[in-house]
Amino acid sequence: MLQLNIAVIPARGGSKRILRKNIKMFADKPMIAHTIIAAKSSGLFRHVIVSTDDEEIAEIARLWGAITPFKRPIKLADDLTPTVPVIAHAVSACMDLGWSFDYACCIYPCSPFISSDDLRSTFSEMREQNADFIYPVTEFVHPIQRAMRRLPTGGMEFLTPGSELIRTQDLEKTYHDAGQFYWGKVNAWLEQKKMHTGGLAYPIPNWRVVDIDTIDDWKRAELLFRMINN
Repeated sequence: MLQLNIAVIPARGGSKRILRKNIKMFADKPMIAHTIIAAKSSGLFRHVIVSTDDEEIAEIARLWGAITPFKRPIKLADDLTPTVPVIAHAVSACMDLGWSFDYACCIYPCSPFISSDDLRSTFSEMREQNADFIYPVTEFVHPIQRAMRRLPTGGMEFLTPGSELIRTQDLEKTYHDAGQFYWGKVNAWLEQKKMHTGGLAYPIPNWRVVDIDTIDDWKRAELLFRMINN
């Protein structure tokens, strides 16, 4: 099992909303260290790789046990680059090194609540179902069918008017990507298939899902992390 998998952590240096987010200190460690530790603790990966265009990120990643066998091209390190081409490049670069593996797991660097157990469970399910991809999802905290818009008059309007009088518990459950990790077959990455609609979903509790885009998100995540780990 171990020799057939790699983890790829895409960590570019140009974060805008929180500067140097990938290596900013979070709970006494650089943020990316939490992801590296979880990946290594899972026992699933021959190599934990960081794909970056930034030498400082690469150096810190190596200090925490990851490797950086290639530098990410600048054309794959801007604000608009999707995830799949970045992982496809990493997979191809590792194959060029002569490595043989069947699965690659993309793990986002700002995922302090990632679980090694989730990595193991999703990998087992993906293989059992022979799926191209699998990734964690979580329920929306409030039914999206009850979403509203605020009008210029100050009044409110339902986006789905027919849901206004339906009890929330009677509405269909809806989910969103947890934004933590994505297992995929090597060929699925190289062919740049759609990982969301082309993969399986693995539900996790929403208290373990924090999208860290702003300083307020960061502070909320630190408070939650301390509560969980104290």
